[in-house]
Amino acid sequence: MNLERLTADLQGLLEPEDVLTAQEDLASYDAPARYEAGRAAAVVRPRTVDGVSKVMGYCVSRGVRLVPQGANTGLVAGSTADGSGTQVVLSLERLRTPLRVDPANRTARVGAGVRLSALNQALEPHGLFLPIDLGADPTLGGMAATNTGGARFIRYGDMRRHVLGLQVVLPDRQGSVVELKGGLRKDNTGLDLRQLFVGSCGALGVITEVEVEVHPRPRQTAAALIALANPDAALPLLQFMEREAGELLTAFEGMSRAAFAAALAHAPALRNPFPGGPPPYAVLVELSTARSPQGGDAPLGQVLEAILAAWLETAEADAIDVLVGAPEPLWAIRHAISEGLRAKGQVIGFDLAFRRSDLPAFRDAALDRLGRQFPAVEICDFGHIGDGGVHFNLVAPRPGLPDAGLKALRTCVYELAVGQFGGSFSGEHGLGRANLESYRAYTPDLVRELAGGVQNVFSEAPIGAVDFVGLFREQA
Repeated sequence: MNLERLTADLQGLLEPEDVLTAQEDLASYDAPARYEAGRAAAVVRPRTVDGVSKVMGYCVSRGVRLVPQGANTGLVAGSTADGSGTQVVLSLERLRTPLRVDPANRTARVGAGVRLSALNQALEPHGLFLPIDLGADPTLGGMAATNTGGARFIRYGDMRRHVLGLQVVLPDRQGSVVELKGGLRKDNTGLDLRQLFVGSCGALGVITEVEVEVHPRPRQTAAALIALANPDAALPLLQFMEREAGELLTAFEGMSRAAFAAALAHAPALRNPFPGGPPPYAVLVELSTARSPQGGDAPLGQVLEAILAAWLETAEADAIDVLVGAPEPLWAIRHAISEGLRAKGQVIGFDLAFRRSDLPAFRDAALDRLGRQFPAVEICDFGHIGDGGVHFNLVAPRPGLPDAGLKALRTCVYELAVGQFGGSFSGEHGLGRANLESYRAYTPDLVRELAGGVQNVFSEAPIGAVDFVGLFREQA
Protein backbone atom coordinates (compact mmCIF):
# COMPACT_ATOMS: atom_id res chain seq x y z
CA MET A 1 0.00 0.00 0.00
CA ASN A 2 1.29 3.44 -0.95
CA LEU A 3 0.24 5.41 2.13
CA GLU A 4 1.20 8.74 0.63
CA ARG A 5 -0.97 8.14 -2.43
CA LEU A 6 -3.84 6.81 -0.29
CA THR A 7 -3.70 9.88 1.94
CA ALA A 8 -3.66 12.28 -0.99
CA ASP A 9 -6.61 10.56 -2.66
CA LEU A 10 -8.69 10.55 0.54
CA GLN A 11 -7.89 14.21 1.19
CA GLY A 12 -9.11 14.93 -2.32
CA LEU A 13 -12.46 13.34 -1.49
CA LEU A 14 -12.85 15.11 1.87
CA GLU A 15 -11.39 18.15 3.59
CA PRO A 16 -7.67 17.61 4.30
CA GLU A 17 -8.24 17.93 8.05
CA ASP A 18 -10.77 15.09 7.87
CA VAL A 19 -8.00 12.58 7.07
CA LEU A 20 -5.62 11.60 9.89
CA THR A 21 -2.36 9.68 9.44
CA ALA A 22 -0.04 10.91 12.22
CA GLN A 23 0.50 8.26 14.89
CA GLU A 24 -0.46 10.59 17.73
CA ASP A 25 -3.73 11.42 15.95
CA LEU A 26 -4.58 7.76 15.32
CA ALA A 27 -3.96 6.54 18.88
CA SER A 28 -7.48 6.97 20.25
CA TYR A 29 -9.02 5.40 17.13
CA ASP A 30 -6.65 2.42 17.26
CA ALA A 31 -7.27 1.56 20.92
CA PRO A 32 -10.45 -0.44 21.60
CA ALA A 33 -12.27 -0.32 24.93
CA ARG A 34 -10.97 -3.85 25.59
CA TYR A 35 -8.19 -5.97 24.01
CA GLU A 36 -5.06 -4.93 22.17
CA ALA A 37 -4.80 -1.84 19.97
CA GLY A 38 -4.81 -2.14 16.19
CA ARG A 39 -2.89 -0.09 13.65
CA ALA A 40 -4.84 1.86 11.04
CA ALA A 41 -3.27 3.17 7.83
CA ALA A 42 -5.46 6.26 8.21
CA VAL A 43 -8.63 7.54 9.84
CA VAL A 44 -11.23 9.36 7.76
CA ARG A 45 -13.94 11.48 9.39
CA PRO A 46 -16.56 12.47 6.81
CA ARG A 47 -18.99 15.22 7.78
CA THR A 48 -21.77 14.16 5.37
CA VAL A 49 -23.38 11.06 3.95
CA ASP A 50 -22.01 12.07 0.56
CA GLY A 51 -18.52 12.01 2.06
CA VAL A 52 -19.09 8.49 3.40
CA SER A 53 -20.31 7.43 -0.03
CA LYS A 54 -17.22 8.84 -1.79
CA VAL A 55 -14.82 7.17 0.64
CA MET A 56 -16.68 3.86 0.38
CA GLY A 57 -16.64 3.86 -3.42
CA TYR A 58 -12.96 4.73 -3.53
CA CYS A 59 -11.88 2.07 -1.00
CA VAL A 60 -13.99 -0.70 -2.53
CA SER A 61 -12.64 0.12 -6.01
CA ARG A 62 -9.04 -0.11 -4.77
CA GLY A 63 -9.37 -3.04 -2.41
CA VAL A 64 -8.78 -1.03 0.76
CA ARG A 65 -10.53 -2.52 3.82
CA LEU A 66 -12.73 0.00 5.66
CA VAL A 67 -13.61 -0.43 9.35
CA PRO A 68 -16.61 1.66 10.49
CA GLN A 69 -16.28 3.18 13.96
CA GLY A 70 -18.77 5.05 16.12
CA ALA A 71 -17.75 6.03 19.65
CA ASN A 72 -15.38 3.03 19.88
CA THR A 73 -17.05 1.81 23.08
CA GLY A 74 -17.55 -1.79 21.93
CA LEU A 75 -16.05 -4.67 23.91
CA VAL A 76 -15.19 -7.22 21.19
CA ALA A 77 -12.68 -5.25 19.07
CA GLY A 78 -15.22 -4.76 16.31
CA SER A 79 -14.57 -1.11 15.49
CA THR A 80 -10.79 -0.87 15.27
CA ALA A 81 -8.32 -1.82 12.55
CA ASP A 82 -6.26 -4.99 12.83
CA GLY A 83 -2.49 -4.90 13.26
CA SER A 84 -1.61 -4.98 9.57
CA GLY A 85 -1.46 -1.21 9.06
CA THR A 86 -3.44 -1.58 5.81
CA GLN A 87 -7.00 -0.85 6.95
CA VAL A 88 -8.72 2.53 7.06
CA VAL A 89 -10.94 3.45 9.99
CA LEU A 90 -14.12 5.22 8.88
CA SER A 91 -15.08 7.33 11.89
CA LEU A 92 -18.72 8.42 11.91
CA GLU A 93 -18.30 10.77 14.88
CA ARG A 94 -18.94 13.87 12.74
CA LEU A 95 -22.26 12.65 11.31
CA ARG A 96 -24.25 14.51 13.94
CA THR A 97 -27.05 15.76 11.71
CA PRO A 98 -29.91 15.40 11.53
CA LEU A 99 -31.19 15.36 15.09
CA ARG A 100 -34.94 15.72 14.62
CA VAL A 101 -37.51 14.88 17.29
CA ASP A 102 -41.11 14.18 16.32
CA PRO A 103 -43.08 14.20 19.62
CA ALA A 104 -46.43 13.40 17.99
CA ASN A 105 -45.09 10.18 16.48
CA ARG A 106 -42.68 9.48 19.34
CA THR A 107 -39.77 9.14 16.93
CA ALA A 108 -36.36 10.72 16.40
CA ARG A 109 -34.18 10.80 13.28
CA VAL A 110 -30.47 11.19 13.96
CA GLY A 111 -27.12 11.05 12.23
CA ALA A 112 -25.10 7.95 13.02
CA GLY A 113 -22.59 10.00 15.02
CA VAL A 114 -25.14 11.36 17.48
CA ARG A 115 -24.44 10.03 20.96
CA LEU A 116 -27.06 8.44 23.18
CA SER A 117 -26.62 11.20 25.76
CA ALA A 118 -27.16 13.93 23.13
CA LEU A 119 -30.32 12.27 21.87
CA ASN A 120 -31.76 11.92 25.37
CA GLN A 121 -30.89 15.53 26.12
CA ALA A 122 -32.83 16.61 23.01
CA LEU A 123 -35.75 14.37 23.99
CA GLU A 124 -35.97 15.56 27.60
CA PRO A 125 -38.00 18.76 26.95
CA HIS A 126 -40.62 16.58 25.28
CA GLY A 127 -40.82 14.17 28.20
CA LEU A 128 -39.33 11.37 26.08
CA PHE A 129 -36.22 9.17 26.11
CA LEU A 130 -34.58 6.22 24.38
CA PRO A 131 -34.69 3.66 27.21
CA ILE A 132 -31.54 1.69 26.47
CA ASP A 133 -29.36 1.98 29.55
CA LEU A 134 -25.64 1.38 29.02
CA GLY A 135 -22.49 1.95 30.99
CA ALA A 136 -20.94 3.77 28.02
CA ASP A 137 -22.13 6.63 25.79
CA PRO A 138 -22.22 5.10 22.29
CA THR A 139 -23.35 6.58 19.01
CA LEU A 140 -26.76 5.69 17.59
CA GLY A 141 -25.19 4.21 14.47
CA GLY A 142 -23.02 1.91 16.54
CA MET A 143 -25.97 0.96 18.73
CA ALA A 144 -27.96 -0.10 15.66
CA ALA A 145 -25.01 -1.91 14.05
CA THR A 146 -24.41 -3.98 17.20
CA ASN A 147 -28.03 -4.22 18.40
CA THR A 148 -27.26 -3.05 21.93
CA GLY A 149 -29.44 -4.19 24.82
CA GLY A 150 -28.60 -2.92 28.28
CA ALA A 151 -29.97 -3.03 31.80
CA ARG A 152 -33.62 -2.28 30.94
CA PHE A 153 -33.99 -4.90 28.20
CA ILE A 154 -36.54 -6.80 30.28
CA ARG A 155 -39.00 -3.91 29.91
CA TYR A 156 -38.07 -2.15 26.67
CA GLY A 157 -36.11 -4.62 24.55
CA ASP A 158 -33.01 -3.93 22.45
CA MET A 159 -32.21 -1.60 19.55
CA ARG A 160 -33.85 -3.95 17.06
CA ARG A 161 -37.13 -3.25 18.85
CA HIS A 162 -36.63 0.51 18.43
CA VAL A 163 -35.18 1.00 14.93
CA LEU A 164 -37.89 2.21 12.55
CA GLY A 165 -35.65 3.29 9.69
CA LEU A 166 -32.07 3.37 8.47
CA GLN A 167 -29.98 5.12 5.87
CA VAL A 168 -27.10 2.90 4.76
CA VAL A 169 -24.09 3.26 2.46
CA LEU A 170 -23.38 -0.04 0.72
CA PRO A 171 -19.87 -1.45 0.12
CA ASP A 172 -19.92 -1.13 -3.65
CA ARG A 173 -17.99 0.91 -6.20
CA GLN A 174 -20.70 3.56 -6.25
CA GLY A 175 -21.00 3.87 -2.49
CA SER A 176 -24.74 3.45 -3.02
CA VAL A 177 -26.97 5.18 -0.46
CA VAL A 178 -30.11 3.22 0.49
CA GLU A 179 -33.11 4.23 2.60
CA LEU A 180 -34.61 1.29 4.48
CA LYS A 181 -38.14 1.92 5.75
CA GLY A 182 -38.67 4.89 8.01
CA GLY A 183 -41.15 6.30 10.47
CA LEU A 184 -43.79 3.58 10.20
CA ARG A 185 -44.41 1.15 13.00
CA LYS A 186 -46.45 -1.04 10.67
CA ASP A 187 -45.27 -1.72 7.12
CA ASN A 188 -45.78 -5.24 5.83
CA THR A 189 -45.03 -4.57 2.17
CA GLY A 190 -42.16 -6.97 1.71
CA LEU A 191 -38.87 -8.07 3.21
CA ASP A 192 -37.76 -5.81 6.04
CA LEU A 193 -34.16 -5.39 4.91
CA ARG A 194 -33.52 -2.83 7.64
CA GLN A 195 -33.48 -5.62 10.22
CA LEU A 196 -30.61 -7.34 8.40
CA PHE A 197 -28.41 -4.33 9.13
CA VAL A 198 -29.37 -4.12 12.80
CA GLY A 199 -26.83 -6.33 14.54
CA SER A 200 -24.76 -6.92 11.39
CA CYS A 201 -21.70 -5.30 13.06
CA GLY A 202 -21.00 -3.24 9.94
CA ALA A 203 -20.45 -6.22 7.64
CA LEU A 204 -23.30 -5.37 5.23
CA GLY A 205 -22.83 -1.61 5.01
CA VAL A 206 -22.30 1.59 6.96
CA ILE A 207 -25.29 3.00 8.84
CA THR A 208 -25.34 6.78 8.38
CA GLU A 209 -28.77 7.75 9.79
CA VAL A 210 -31.10 6.05 12.25
CA GLU A 211 -34.77 6.61 13.01
CA VAL A 212 -35.86 5.28 16.39
CA GLU A 213 -39.02 4.94 18.39
CA VAL A 214 -38.77 6.69 21.76
CA HIS A 215 -40.80 6.40 24.93
CA PRO A 216 -42.43 8.60 27.58
CA ARG A 217 -39.93 9.36 30.32
CA PRO A 218 -40.81 7.75 33.67
CA ARG A 219 -42.49 10.06 36.15
CA GLN A 220 -42.14 7.61 39.03
CA THR A 221 -39.28 5.23 39.77
CA ALA A 222 -38.59 2.98 42.72
CA ALA A 223 -35.75 0.54 43.38
CA ALA A 224 -34.72 -2.07 45.89
CA LEU A 225 -31.57 -3.99 46.67
CA ILE A 226 -32.27 -7.52 47.87
CA ALA A 227 -29.71 -9.69 49.64
CA LEU A 228 -30.15 -13.39 48.90
CA ALA A 229 -28.66 -16.31 50.78
CA ASN A 230 -28.30 -18.28 47.55
CA PRO A 231 -28.01 -17.20 43.88
CA ASP A 232 -30.53 -19.92 42.98
CA ALA A 233 -33.21 -17.85 44.75
CA ALA A 234 -32.95 -15.11 42.09
CA LEU A 235 -35.09 -16.92 39.49
CA PRO A 236 -38.09 -17.56 41.80
CA LEU A 237 -37.85 -13.92 42.90
CA LEU A 238 -37.86 -12.79 39.25
CA GLN A 239 -40.95 -14.86 38.51
CA PHE A 240 -42.68 -13.43 41.58
CA MET A 241 -41.81 -9.85 40.54
CA GLU A 242 -43.10 -10.41 37.01
CA ARG A 243 -46.41 -11.73 38.33
CA GLU A 244 -46.94 -9.04 40.95
CA ALA A 245 -45.36 -5.97 39.32
CA GLY A 246 -46.30 -6.72 35.71
CA GLU A 247 -45.39 -3.98 33.27
CA LEU A 248 -43.95 -1.85 36.08
CA LEU A 249 -40.85 -4.07 36.25
CA THR A 250 -38.07 -2.20 34.45
CA ALA A 251 -34.86 -3.94 35.53
CA PHE A 252 -33.73 -7.05 37.37
CA GLU A 253 -29.96 -7.09 37.82
CA GLY A 254 -27.90 -9.72 39.61
CA MET A 255 -24.58 -9.23 41.41
CA SER A 256 -22.39 -11.91 42.94
CA ARG A 257 -20.67 -11.30 46.26
CA ALA A 258 -17.28 -10.88 44.58
CA ALA A 259 -18.61 -8.34 42.05
CA PHE A 260 -20.48 -6.43 44.77
CA ALA A 261 -17.37 -6.29 46.96
CA ALA A 262 -15.17 -5.11 44.08
CA ALA A 263 -17.52 -2.18 43.42
CA LEU A 264 -17.46 -1.09 47.06
CA ALA A 265 -13.68 -1.46 47.35
CA HIS A 266 -13.03 0.63 44.25
CA ALA A 267 -15.51 3.43 45.06
CA PRO A 268 -15.21 4.26 48.77
CA ALA A 269 -17.93 6.92 48.42
CA LEU A 270 -20.46 4.13 47.89
CA ARG A 271 -22.31 3.08 51.03
CA ASN A 272 -22.60 -0.61 51.81
CA PRO A 273 -26.31 -0.95 52.56
CA PHE A 274 -25.93 -4.30 54.29
CA PRO A 275 -24.33 -4.23 57.76
CA GLY A 276 -23.16 -7.81 57.43
CA GLY A 277 -21.09 -7.04 54.35
CA PRO A 278 -21.76 -8.03 50.73
CA PRO A 279 -24.30 -10.87 50.62
CA PRO A 280 -23.78 -14.18 48.74
CA TYR A 281 -25.88 -12.70 45.95
CA ALA A 282 -27.70 -9.40 45.48
CA VAL A 283 -30.50 -8.40 43.12
CA LEU A 284 -31.31 -4.85 42.07
CA VAL A 285 -34.99 -4.45 41.17
CA GLU A 286 -36.45 -1.34 39.55
CA LEU A 287 -40.06 -0.38 38.93
CA SER A 288 -41.05 2.64 36.84
CA THR A 289 -44.07 4.16 35.19
CA ALA A 290 -44.76 7.16 32.97
CA ARG A 291 -48.05 7.66 34.78
CA SER A 292 -48.31 10.72 37.01
CA PRO A 293 -49.33 10.04 40.61
CA GLN A 294 -53.11 10.14 40.84
CA GLY A 295 -55.24 10.92 43.86
CA GLY A 296 -55.59 7.79 45.96
CA ASP A 297 -52.67 5.99 44.26
CA ALA A 298 -49.94 4.65 46.50
CA PRO A 299 -46.45 6.00 45.66
CA LEU A 300 -44.43 3.56 43.59
CA GLY A 301 -42.01 3.01 46.45
CA GLN A 302 -44.87 1.79 48.62
CA VAL A 303 -46.04 -0.51 45.81
CA LEU A 304 -42.55 -2.05 45.66
CA GLU A 305 -42.43 -2.40 49.44
CA ALA A 306 -45.79 -4.21 49.45
CA ILE A 307 -44.69 -6.61 46.71
CA LEU A 308 -41.45 -7.44 48.50
CA ALA A 309 -43.26 -7.84 51.83
CA ALA A 310 -45.48 -10.45 50.20
CA TRP A 311 -42.41 -12.18 48.77
CA LEU A 312 -40.71 -12.23 52.16
CA GLU A 313 -43.62 -14.21 53.57
CA THR A 314 -42.81 -17.03 51.15
CA ALA A 315 -39.04 -16.61 50.77
CA GLU A 316 -38.15 -18.42 54.01
CA ALA A 317 -34.37 -18.77 54.26
CA ASP A 318 -33.69 -17.30 50.80
CA ALA A 319 -33.95 -13.69 51.98
CA ILE A 320 -31.27 -12.03 54.10
CA ASP A 321 -32.22 -8.37 53.80
CA VAL A 322 -34.24 -5.96 51.66
CA LEU A 323 -33.54 -2.26 51.15
CA VAL A 324 -36.04 -0.08 49.27
CA GLY A 325 -34.51 3.30 48.54
CA ALA A 326 -33.69 6.01 46.06
CA PRO A 327 -32.68 4.43 42.72
CA GLU A 328 -29.51 6.48 42.11
CA PRO A 329 -27.32 5.20 44.99
CA LEU A 330 -28.42 1.63 44.36
CA TRP A 331 -27.62 1.83 40.65
CA ALA A 332 -24.29 3.45 41.53
CA ILE A 333 -23.19 0.15 43.09
CA ARG A 334 -24.20 -1.78 39.98
CA HIS A 335 -22.46 0.66 37.64
CA ALA A 336 -19.23 0.62 39.68
CA ILE A 337 -18.65 -3.09 39.20
CA SER A 338 -16.76 -2.97 35.89
CA GLU A 339 -14.24 -0.40 37.12
CA GLY A 340 -13.94 -2.27 40.41
CA LEU A 341 -13.00 -5.48 38.64
CA ARG A 342 -10.41 -3.72 36.48
CA ALA A 343 -8.80 -2.32 39.62
CA LYS A 344 -8.73 -5.81 41.14
CA GLY A 345 -6.69 -7.61 38.47
CA GLN A 346 -6.77 -8.94 34.92
CA VAL A 347 -10.40 -9.11 33.76
CA ILE A 348 -11.36 -11.94 31.41
CA GLY A 349 -14.82 -10.93 30.27
CA PHE A 350 -17.56 -13.19 28.91
CA ASP A 351 -20.83 -11.80 27.55
CA LEU A 352 -23.06 -14.84 27.84
CA ALA A 353 -26.79 -15.41 27.51
CA PHE A 354 -28.95 -18.38 28.47
CA ARG A 355 -32.50 -19.50 28.83
CA ARG A 356 -33.29 -18.01 32.21
CA SER A 357 -33.97 -21.39 33.74
CA ASP A 358 -30.45 -22.56 32.82
CA LEU A 359 -28.61 -19.74 34.57
CA PRO A 360 -28.39 -21.32 38.05
CA ALA A 361 -27.22 -24.68 36.71
CA PHE A 362 -24.60 -23.05 34.47
CA ARG A 363 -23.29 -20.98 37.35
CA ASP A 364 -22.99 -24.02 39.63
CA ALA A 365 -21.23 -26.03 36.91
CA ALA A 366 -18.85 -23.15 36.12
CA LEU A 367 -17.96 -22.62 39.77
CA ASP A 368 -17.13 -26.30 40.11
CA ARG A 369 -15.15 -26.68 36.87
CA LEU A 370 -13.21 -23.43 37.08
CA GLY A 371 -12.51 -23.97 40.75
CA ARG A 372 -10.79 -27.23 39.86
CA GLN A 373 -9.04 -26.21 36.65
CA PHE A 374 -8.28 -22.52 37.29
CA PRO A 375 -8.21 -22.06 41.08
CA ALA A 376 -6.36 -18.71 40.93
CA VAL A 377 -9.18 -17.09 38.93
CA GLU A 378 -12.05 -15.47 40.85
CA ILE A 379 -15.58 -15.52 39.41
CA CYS A 380 -17.12 -12.04 39.64
CA ASP A 381 -20.34 -12.42 37.66
CA PHE A 382 -23.13 -9.87 37.34
CA GLY A 383 -25.62 -8.77 34.76
CA HIS A 384 -29.07 -8.64 33.28
CA ILE A 385 -30.41 -11.92 34.60
CA GLY A 386 -33.99 -10.80 33.96
CA ASP A 387 -33.36 -11.45 30.25
CA GLY A 388 -30.95 -14.37 30.68
CA GLY A 389 -27.82 -12.28 30.14
CA VAL A 390 -24.79 -12.49 32.39
CA HIS A 391 -21.42 -10.76 32.30
CA PHE A 392 -19.49 -13.80 33.47
CA ASN A 393 -16.37 -11.82 34.27
CA LEU A 394 -13.35 -13.53 35.78
CA VAL A 395 -10.43 -11.82 37.51
CA ALA A 396 -6.91 -13.22 37.56
CA PRO A 397 -4.23 -11.81 39.86
CA ARG A 398 -1.72 -9.56 38.15
CA PRO A 399 0.36 -9.96 36.03
CA GLY A 400 -2.46 -12.13 34.68
CA LEU A 401 -2.64 -15.36 32.75
CA PRO A 402 -0.29 -16.16 29.87
CA ASP A 403 -1.79 -16.44 26.39
CA ALA A 404 -1.99 -20.22 26.57
CA GLY A 405 -3.79 -20.05 29.91
CA LEU A 406 -6.24 -17.46 28.57
CA LYS A 407 -7.06 -19.61 25.57
CA ALA A 408 -7.62 -22.67 27.74
CA LEU A 409 -9.85 -20.69 30.10
CA ARG A 410 -11.97 -19.27 27.29
CA THR A 411 -12.33 -22.69 25.70
CA CYS A 412 -13.44 -24.13 29.02
CA VAL A 413 -16.11 -21.45 29.60
CA TYR A 414 -17.46 -21.50 26.04
CA GLU A 415 -17.63 -25.28 25.84
CA LEU A 416 -19.65 -25.24 29.05
CA ALA A 417 -21.87 -22.24 28.21
CA VAL A 418 -22.52 -22.93 24.52
CA GLY A 419 -21.73 -26.61 24.14
CA GLN A 420 -23.40 -27.96 27.27
CA PHE A 421 -26.09 -25.38 28.07
CA GLY A 422 -26.93 -24.09 24.58
CA GLY A 423 -26.20 -20.49 25.50
CA SER A 424 -24.81 -17.63 23.43
CA PHE A 425 -21.16 -16.60 23.43
CA SER A 426 -22.23 -13.01 22.68
CA GLY A 427 -25.43 -12.03 24.40
CA GLU A 428 -25.31 -8.33 23.56
CA HIS A 429 -21.79 -7.27 22.53
CA GLY A 430 -22.02 -8.41 18.91
CA LEU A 431 -19.15 -9.78 16.81
CA GLY A 432 -15.62 -8.48 16.50
CA ARG A 433 -12.09 -9.79 16.13
CA ALA A 434 -12.11 -10.84 19.78
CA ASN A 435 -14.82 -13.48 19.39
CA LEU A 436 -14.58 -14.61 15.77
CA GLU A 437 -12.97 -17.86 16.86
CA SER A 438 -16.11 -18.61 18.87
CA TYR A 439 -18.25 -17.80 15.83
CA ARG A 440 -16.25 -20.32 13.80
CA ALA A 441 -16.49 -22.95 16.51
CA TYR A 442 -20.16 -22.68 17.47
CA THR A 443 -22.01 -21.52 14.36
CA PRO A 444 -23.24 -24.40 12.13
CA ASP A 445 -21.76 -24.61 8.63
CA LEU A 446 -25.11 -24.00 6.93
CA VAL A 447 -25.77 -20.89 9.01
CA ARG A 448 -22.31 -19.51 8.20
CA GLU A 449 -22.93 -20.23 4.52
CA LEU A 450 -26.26 -18.40 4.61
CA ALA A 451 -24.71 -15.43 6.43
CA GLY A 452 -22.01 -15.22 3.77
CA GLY A 453 -24.68 -15.34 1.07
CA VAL A 454 -26.52 -12.40 2.64
CA GLN A 455 -23.29 -10.40 2.77
CA ASN A 456 -22.63 -11.14 -0.90
CA VAL A 457 -25.99 -9.58 -1.82
CA PHE A 458 -25.03 -6.20 -0.36
CA SER A 459 -21.24 -6.11 -0.53
CA GLU A 460 -18.75 -6.08 -3.35
CA ALA A 461 -15.93 -6.22 -0.81
CA PRO A 462 -15.67 -7.00 2.92
CA ILE A 463 -15.76 -4.09 5.35
CA GLY A 464 -15.48 -3.96 9.11
CA ALA A 465 -13.94 -6.52 11.44
CA VAL A 466 -16.35 -9.28 10.43
CA ASP A 467 -16.35 -10.95 7.01
CA PHE A 468 -19.13 -13.54 6.94
CA VAL A 469 -18.10 -14.72 3.46
CA GLY A 470 -14.53 -15.30 4.56
CA LEU A 471 -15.61 -16.94 7.81
CA PHE A 472 -17.47 -19.55 5.77
CA ARG A 473 -14.89 -20.08 3.03
CA GLU A 474 -11.97 -20.61 5.40
CA GLN A 475 -13.60 -23.78 6.72
CA ALA A 476 -15.42 -24.87 3.56
